Amino acid sequence: MTGPFDPTTIDGIRIRNRFMRSATWDDTATDAGEVTDASVKIFEGVARGGVGLIVTGYAYVSEQGKAAVGQYGISEDRHIGGLQRLVKAAHDHGAKIAVQIAHAGIGVGLLKRKDLVALAPSRIEGLTSPHRALTSSEIEEIVSDFGAAAARAREAGFDAVQLHAAHGYLMSQFLSPLANHRTDKWGGTAERRQCFHVEVMRSVRRAVGEAYPIWMKLGLQDHSHGGLQLSEGLDALKVLTGEGLSAVEVSTGLGAMGSRVSKPGDEERPYFRGDSAEAKRVVDIPVMLVGGIRSLSMAEDILGRGDADMISMCRPLIREPDLIARWERGDTAPAKCISCLKCLGVALRGEPLECAEERRLREEATGG
Repeated sequence: MTGPFDPTTIDGIRIRNRFMRSATWDDTATDAGEVTDASVKIFEGVARGGVGLIVTGYAYVSEQGKAAVGQYGISEDRHIGGLQRLVKAAHDHGAKIAVQIAHAGIGVGLLKRKDLVALAPSRIEGLTSPHRALTSSEIEEIVSDFGAAAARAREAGFDAVQLHAAHGYLMSQFLSPLANHRTDKWGGTAERRQCFHVEVMRSVRRAVGEAYPIWMKLGLQDHSHGGLQLSEGLDALKVLTGEGLSAVEVSTGLGAMGSRVSKPGDEERPYFRGDSAEAKRVVDIPVMLVGGIRSLSMAEDILGRGDADMISMCRPLIREPDLIARWERGDTAPAKCISCLKCLGVALRGEPLECAEERRLREEATGG
Protein backbone atom coordinates (compact mmCIF):
# COMPACT_ATOMS: atom_id res chain seq x y z
CA MET A 1 0.00 0.00 0.00
CA THR A 2 1.29 3.46 -0.90
CA GLY A 3 2.26 5.59 2.10
CA PRO A 4 2.72 9.36 2.40
CA PHE A 5 6.47 9.08 2.87
CA ASP A 6 7.05 6.72 -0.02
CA PRO A 7 9.03 8.33 -2.86
CA THR A 8 7.51 8.56 -6.30
CA THR A 9 8.66 9.36 -9.80
CA ILE A 10 6.67 11.56 -12.17
CA ASP A 11 8.01 12.19 -15.67
CA GLY A 12 11.38 10.90 -14.57
CA ILE A 13 11.47 13.32 -11.62
CA ARG A 14 12.11 11.52 -8.35
CA ILE A 15 10.10 13.12 -5.54
CA ARG A 16 11.08 12.19 -2.01
CA ASN A 17 7.54 11.74 -0.66
CA ARG A 18 3.88 12.12 -1.61
CA PHE A 19 3.42 15.62 -0.17
CA MET A 20 3.33 18.74 -2.32
CA ARG A 21 2.86 22.38 -1.49
CA SER A 22 0.07 23.70 -3.65
CA ALA A 23 0.45 27.00 -5.50
CA THR A 24 -0.06 29.88 -3.09
CA TRP A 25 -0.17 33.61 -3.80
CA ASP A 26 2.28 35.08 -1.29
CA ASP A 27 2.30 38.80 -2.22
CA THR A 28 6.10 39.05 -2.12
CA ALA A 29 6.93 39.93 -5.73
CA THR A 30 7.70 43.48 -6.80
CA ASP A 31 5.22 45.55 -8.81
CA ALA A 32 7.12 44.34 -11.87
CA GLY A 33 6.64 40.69 -10.92
CA GLU A 34 10.21 40.15 -9.73
CA VAL A 35 11.16 37.62 -7.05
CA THR A 36 12.37 39.19 -3.78
CA ASP A 37 14.36 38.00 -0.77
CA ALA A 38 11.03 37.49 1.03
CA SER A 39 9.93 35.16 -1.77
CA VAL A 40 13.08 33.08 -1.48
CA LYS A 41 12.71 32.83 2.30
CA ILE A 42 9.23 31.31 1.94
CA PHE A 43 10.44 28.68 -0.53
CA GLU A 44 13.48 27.82 1.54
CA GLY A 45 11.28 27.29 4.59
CA VAL A 46 8.83 24.98 2.86
CA ALA A 47 11.56 22.97 1.11
CA ARG A 48 13.56 22.62 4.33
CA GLY A 49 10.31 21.59 6.03
CA GLY A 50 10.13 18.33 4.11
CA VAL A 51 7.65 18.55 1.24
CA GLY A 52 8.60 16.56 -1.83
CA LEU A 53 7.25 18.99 -4.43
CA ILE A 54 6.55 22.72 -4.44
CA VAL A 55 4.36 24.58 -6.93
CA THR A 56 4.94 28.32 -6.99
CA GLY A 57 2.18 30.85 -6.65
CA TYR A 58 0.64 31.67 -10.01
CA ALA A 59 2.86 33.60 -12.39
CA TYR A 60 1.23 35.76 -15.04
CA VAL A 61 1.94 34.97 -18.69
CA SER A 62 1.22 38.51 -19.84
CA GLU A 63 0.69 41.88 -18.20
CA GLN A 64 -2.99 41.76 -19.18
CA GLY A 65 -3.26 38.42 -17.45
CA LYS A 66 -2.00 39.67 -14.09
CA ALA A 67 -4.38 38.85 -11.24
CA ALA A 68 -2.92 40.42 -8.11
CA VAL A 69 -0.40 42.81 -6.64
CA GLY A 70 2.72 41.03 -5.43
CA GLN A 71 2.23 38.30 -8.06
CA TYR A 72 5.16 36.64 -9.79
CA GLY A 73 5.66 37.36 -13.46
CA ILE A 74 6.89 35.01 -16.15
CA SER A 75 5.86 37.22 -19.05
CA GLU A 76 9.31 38.58 -19.89
CA ASP A 77 12.85 37.26 -19.98
CA ARG A 78 13.83 39.64 -17.19
CA HIS A 79 11.81 37.46 -14.79
CA ILE A 80 13.97 34.39 -15.37
CA GLY A 81 16.84 35.35 -13.07
CA GLY A 82 14.61 35.79 -10.05
CA LEU A 83 12.69 32.60 -10.75
CA GLN A 84 16.01 30.74 -10.80
CA ARG A 85 16.42 31.77 -7.17
CA LEU A 86 13.19 29.94 -6.29
CA VAL A 87 14.41 26.84 -8.10
CA LYS A 88 17.68 26.94 -6.17
CA ALA A 89 15.88 27.44 -2.86
CA ALA A 90 13.84 24.28 -3.47
CA HIS A 91 16.62 22.13 -4.90
CA ASP A 92 19.13 23.09 -2.20
CA HIS A 93 16.82 21.53 0.39
CA GLY A 94 15.83 18.41 -1.52
CA ALA A 95 12.47 19.45 -2.99
CA LYS A 96 11.40 19.49 -6.61
CA ILE A 97 9.61 22.54 -7.95
CA ALA A 98 7.14 23.47 -10.69
CA VAL A 99 5.99 26.93 -11.66
CA GLN A 100 2.29 27.59 -12.08
CA ILE A 101 1.49 29.86 -15.03
CA ALA A 102 -1.81 31.63 -15.49
CA HIS A 103 -3.89 34.29 -17.16
CA ALA A 104 -6.47 35.89 -14.89
CA GLY A 105 -9.16 36.69 -17.42
CA ILE A 106 -11.90 38.32 -15.34
CA GLY A 107 -10.17 37.27 -12.10
CA VAL A 108 -8.35 40.55 -11.56
CA GLY A 109 -10.00 41.65 -8.31
CA LEU A 110 -6.82 41.51 -6.25
CA LEU A 111 -5.25 44.18 -8.43
CA LYS A 112 -7.59 46.73 -6.79
CA ARG A 113 -7.91 48.74 -10.01
CA LYS A 114 -11.39 50.03 -10.70
CA ASP A 115 -10.35 51.38 -14.11
CA LEU A 116 -9.31 47.97 -15.46
CA VAL A 117 -11.39 46.36 -18.20
CA ALA A 118 -10.86 42.63 -17.78
CA LEU A 119 -10.76 40.11 -20.61
CA ALA A 120 -13.15 37.17 -20.80
CA PRO A 121 -14.26 34.54 -23.30
CA SER A 122 -17.65 36.30 -23.51
CA ARG A 123 -19.67 39.07 -21.94
CA ILE A 124 -21.00 37.57 -18.72
CA GLU A 125 -24.55 38.45 -17.71
CA GLY A 126 -24.79 39.75 -14.19
CA LEU A 127 -21.09 40.53 -13.86
CA THR A 128 -20.89 44.19 -12.88
CA SER A 129 -17.11 44.66 -13.04
CA PRO A 130 -15.83 46.11 -16.34
CA HIS A 131 -14.97 43.38 -18.82
CA ARG A 132 -15.20 42.55 -22.51
CA ALA A 133 -15.04 39.51 -24.77
CA LEU A 134 -11.72 38.57 -26.29
CA THR A 135 -11.30 38.68 -30.04
CA SER A 136 -10.09 35.57 -31.85
CA SER A 137 -6.71 37.19 -32.52
CA GLU A 138 -6.34 38.09 -28.85
CA ILE A 139 -7.07 34.49 -27.89
CA GLU A 140 -4.38 33.28 -30.26
CA GLU A 141 -1.94 35.76 -28.72
CA ILE A 142 -2.68 34.49 -25.21
CA VAL A 143 -2.16 30.92 -26.39
CA SER A 144 1.28 32.00 -27.61
CA ASP A 145 1.93 33.77 -24.31
CA PHE A 146 1.46 30.49 -22.45
CA GLY A 147 4.01 28.84 -24.70
CA ALA A 148 6.54 31.61 -24.22
CA ALA A 149 6.04 31.53 -20.45
CA ALA A 150 6.59 27.77 -20.38
CA ALA A 151 9.85 28.18 -22.30
CA ARG A 152 11.00 30.61 -19.62
CA ALA A 153 10.03 28.07 -16.95
CA ARG A 154 12.26 25.49 -18.56
CA GLU A 155 15.11 28.00 -18.91
CA ALA A 156 14.78 28.96 -15.24
CA GLY A 157 15.31 25.31 -14.29
CA PHE A 158 11.88 24.35 -13.00
CA ASP A 159 11.27 20.61 -12.97
CA ALA A 160 7.85 21.08 -14.59
CA VAL A 161 5.29 23.69 -15.55
CA GLN A 162 1.75 23.63 -14.17
CA LEU A 163 -1.04 25.31 -16.14
CA HIS A 164 -3.62 27.01 -13.91
CA ALA A 165 -7.00 25.86 -15.18
CA ALA A 166 -8.94 26.26 -11.95
CA HIS A 167 -10.38 28.82 -9.52
CA GLY A 168 -12.20 30.88 -12.12
CA TYR A 169 -9.19 32.19 -14.00
CA LEU A 170 -9.15 32.35 -17.80
CA MET A 171 -8.74 28.65 -18.52
CA SER A 172 -11.63 27.89 -16.15
CA GLN A 173 -13.68 30.55 -17.88
CA PHE A 174 -13.18 29.00 -21.31
CA LEU A 175 -14.25 25.56 -20.05
CA SER A 176 -17.33 26.81 -18.18
CA PRO A 177 -20.75 27.38 -19.77
CA LEU A 178 -21.22 30.15 -17.21
CA ALA A 179 -18.49 32.27 -18.81
CA ASN A 180 -18.08 30.92 -22.34
CA HIS A 181 -21.02 31.72 -24.60
CA ARG A 182 -19.03 31.96 -27.81
CA THR A 183 -20.31 30.46 -31.04
CA ASP A 184 -16.99 30.20 -32.89
CA LYS A 185 -14.27 27.52 -32.57
CA TRP A 186 -13.64 28.56 -28.95
CA GLY A 187 -17.10 27.77 -27.58
CA GLY A 188 -20.71 26.82 -28.14
CA THR A 189 -20.47 23.13 -27.26
CA ALA A 190 -18.75 21.23 -24.47
CA GLU A 191 -16.16 20.00 -26.97
CA ARG A 192 -15.41 23.47 -28.34
CA ARG A 193 -15.09 24.89 -24.83
CA GLN A 194 -12.08 22.55 -24.53
CA CYS A 195 -10.39 24.16 -27.52
CA PHE A 196 -8.52 26.83 -25.55
CA HIS A 197 -7.02 24.20 -23.24
CA VAL A 198 -5.98 22.03 -26.17
CA GLU A 199 -4.36 24.92 -28.02
CA VAL A 200 -2.54 26.07 -24.87
CA MET A 201 -1.24 22.52 -24.37
CA ARG A 202 0.00 22.41 -27.97
CA SER A 203 1.61 25.85 -27.71
CA VAL A 204 3.41 24.86 -24.53
CA ARG A 205 4.55 21.55 -26.00
CA ARG A 206 6.00 23.31 -29.05
CA ALA A 207 7.83 25.72 -26.77
CA VAL A 208 9.34 23.22 -24.33
CA GLY A 209 9.89 20.12 -26.45
CA GLU A 210 8.62 16.58 -26.10
CA ALA A 211 10.34 15.61 -22.84
CA TYR A 212 9.47 18.54 -20.56
CA PRO A 213 6.64 17.82 -18.08
CA ILE A 214 3.36 19.68 -18.51
CA TRP A 215 1.01 19.45 -15.54
CA MET A 216 -2.28 21.18 -14.79
CA LYS A 217 -4.38 22.35 -11.87
CA LEU A 218 -7.85 21.63 -13.20
CA GLY A 219 -11.26 22.54 -11.87
CA LEU A 220 -13.23 19.43 -12.80
CA GLN A 221 -16.53 21.12 -12.03
CA ASP A 222 -17.82 24.58 -11.18
CA HIS A 223 -19.84 23.89 -8.02
CA SER A 224 -22.29 26.52 -9.29
CA HIS A 225 -25.76 26.10 -10.75
CA GLY A 226 -25.55 25.82 -14.54
CA GLY A 227 -21.80 25.53 -14.49
CA LEU A 228 -19.31 22.92 -15.66
CA GLN A 229 -20.45 19.43 -14.73
CA LEU A 230 -18.09 16.76 -13.43
CA SER A 231 -18.73 14.58 -16.47
CA GLU A 232 -17.65 17.45 -18.74
CA GLY A 233 -14.55 18.11 -16.65
CA LEU A 234 -13.58 14.45 -16.81
CA ASP A 235 -14.09 14.44 -20.58
CA ALA A 236 -11.78 17.45 -20.85
CA LEU A 237 -9.21 15.71 -18.67
CA LYS A 238 -9.21 12.68 -20.96
CA VAL A 239 -8.72 14.91 -24.00
CA LEU A 240 -5.86 16.79 -22.35
CA THR A 241 -4.17 13.58 -21.30
CA GLY A 242 -4.24 12.62 -24.96
CA GLU A 243 -2.48 15.92 -25.70
CA GLY A 244 0.39 15.06 -23.35
CA LEU A 245 -0.78 16.23 -19.94
CA SER A 246 1.18 14.06 -17.52
CA ALA A 247 -0.16 14.99 -14.04
CA VAL A 248 -3.26 16.76 -12.74
CA GLU A 249 -4.04 18.53 -9.47
CA VAL A 250 -7.78 18.33 -8.88
CA SER A 251 -9.54 21.48 -7.68
CA THR A 252 -12.60 23.61 -8.49
CA GLY A 253 -13.55 25.87 -11.37
CA LEU A 254 -15.96 28.81 -11.16
CA GLY A 255 -18.15 29.04 -8.11
CA ALA A 256 -18.41 29.87 -4.44
CA MET A 257 -15.11 28.42 -3.29
CA GLY A 258 -15.64 29.91 0.16
CA SER A 259 -18.55 27.57 0.79
CA ARG A 260 -16.23 24.62 0.23
CA VAL A 261 -13.65 25.70 2.78
CA SER A 262 -13.80 24.20 6.27
CA LYS A 263 -14.11 26.51 9.24
CA PRO A 264 -12.51 26.29 12.68
CA GLY A 265 -13.84 23.27 14.52
CA ASP A 266 -15.18 21.53 11.41
CA GLU A 267 -14.51 17.86 10.82
CA GLU A 268 -11.63 17.32 8.40
CA ARG A 269 -13.17 17.26 4.95
CA PRO A 270 -11.08 17.02 1.76
CA TYR A 271 -13.24 19.09 -0.57
CA PHE A 272 -12.51 17.39 -3.86
CA ARG A 273 -11.78 13.81 -2.84
CA GLY A 274 -14.72 12.45 -4.81
CA ASP A 275 -13.61 14.32 -7.94
CA SER A 276 -10.06 13.07 -7.50
CA ALA A 277 -11.25 9.47 -7.19
CA GLU A 278 -13.24 9.89 -10.41
CA ALA A 279 -10.18 11.31 -12.16
CA LYS A 280 -8.17 8.29 -11.04
CA ARG A 281 -10.83 6.10 -12.61
CA VAL A 282 -10.70 7.69 -16.08
CA VAL A 283 -7.04 8.60 -16.66
CA ASP A 284 -3.73 6.86 -16.07
CA ILE A 285 -1.64 9.83 -14.95
CA PRO A 286 -0.69 10.92 -11.42
CA VAL A 287 -3.55 12.68 -9.64
CA MET A 288 -2.85 15.24 -6.91
CA LEU A 289 -5.57 16.14 -4.41
CA VAL A 290 -5.73 19.55 -2.73
CA GLY A 291 -8.10 21.08 -0.23
CA GLY A 292 -9.07 20.41 3.39
CA ILE A 293 -6.39 17.87 4.28
CA ARG A 294 -5.12 18.53 7.79
CA SER A 295 -3.85 15.21 9.21
CA LEU A 296 -1.41 12.46 8.43
CA SER A 297 -4.13 9.87 8.98
CA MET A 298 -6.29 11.49 6.29
CA ALA A 299 -3.35 11.56 3.89
CA GLU A 300 -2.74 7.87 4.60
CA ASP A 301 -6.40 7.04 4.00
CA ILE A 302 -6.57 8.94 0.69
CA LEU A 303 -3.44 7.29 -0.65
CA GLY A 304 -4.30 3.88 0.75
CA ARG A 305 -7.73 3.87 -0.89
CA GLY A 306 -6.25 5.00 -4.20
CA ASP A 307 -8.19 8.29 -4.37
CA ALA A 308 -5.03 10.25 -5.25
CA ASP A 309 -1.33 9.75 -5.86
CA MET A 310 -0.09 12.86 -4.08
CA ILE A 311 -1.35 14.99 -1.20
CA SER A 312 -1.35 18.71 -1.96
CA MET A 313 -1.51 21.23 0.88
CA CYS A 314 -1.51 25.00 1.12
CA ARG A 315 -2.71 26.74 4.31
CA PRO A 316 -1.27 24.21 6.78
CA LEU A 317 2.19 24.85 5.34
CA ILE A 318 1.80 28.60 5.84
CA ARG A 319 1.42 28.10 9.58
CA GLU A 320 3.86 25.18 9.77
CA PRO A 321 6.39 25.13 6.94
CA ASP A 322 8.02 22.14 8.69
CA LEU A 323 4.78 20.17 9.06
CA ILE A 324 5.89 17.27 6.86
CA ALA A 325 9.20 16.91 8.69
CA ARG A 326 7.32 16.98 12.00
CA TRP A 327 5.05 14.15 10.90
CA GLU A 328 7.99 12.15 9.59
CA ARG A 329 9.79 12.54 12.93
CA GLY A 330 6.84 10.87 14.61
CA ASP A 331 4.88 13.85 15.94
CA THR A 332 1.67 13.05 14.07
CA ALA A 333 -0.64 15.60 15.68
CA PRO A 334 -2.83 17.25 13.03
CA ALA A 335 -1.77 20.51 11.43
CA LYS A 336 -2.14 23.57 13.64
CA CYS A 337 -3.95 25.41 10.82
CA ILE A 338 -7.55 26.16 11.85
CA SER A 339 -8.77 27.12 8.36
CA CYS A 340 -9.61 30.67 9.40
CA LEU A 341 -8.24 32.06 6.09
CA LYS A 342 -6.88 35.11 7.91
CA CYS A 343 -3.52 34.43 6.23
CA LEU A 344 -5.18 35.69 3.05
CA GLY A 345 -6.10 38.86 4.89
CA VAL A 346 -2.45 39.41 5.77
CA ALA A 347 -1.52 39.27 2.09
CA LEU A 348 -4.45 41.47 1.11
CA ARG A 349 -3.04 44.16 3.40
CA GLY A 350 0.10 44.17 1.25
CA GLU A 351 2.25 42.15 3.64
CA PRO A 352 4.12 38.91 2.87
CA LEU A 353 1.98 35.83 3.41
CA GLU A 354 1.98 34.69 7.03
CA CYS A 355 -0.29 32.79 9.41
CA ALA A 356 -2.34 35.43 11.24
CA GLU A 357 -2.83 33.14 14.24
CA GLU A 358 0.91 32.57 14.62
CA ARG A 359 1.44 36.32 14.37
CA ARG A 360 -1.15 36.92 17.08
CA LEU A 361 0.45 34.37 19.41
CA ARG A 362 3.88 35.84 18.77
CA GLU A 363 2.70 39.35 19.53
CA GLU A 364 0.99 38.19 22.72
CA ALA A 365 4.17 36.45 23.84
CA THR A 366 6.34 39.49 23.20
CA GLY A 367 3.84 42.13 24.25
CA GLY A 368 3.90 43.53 20.73
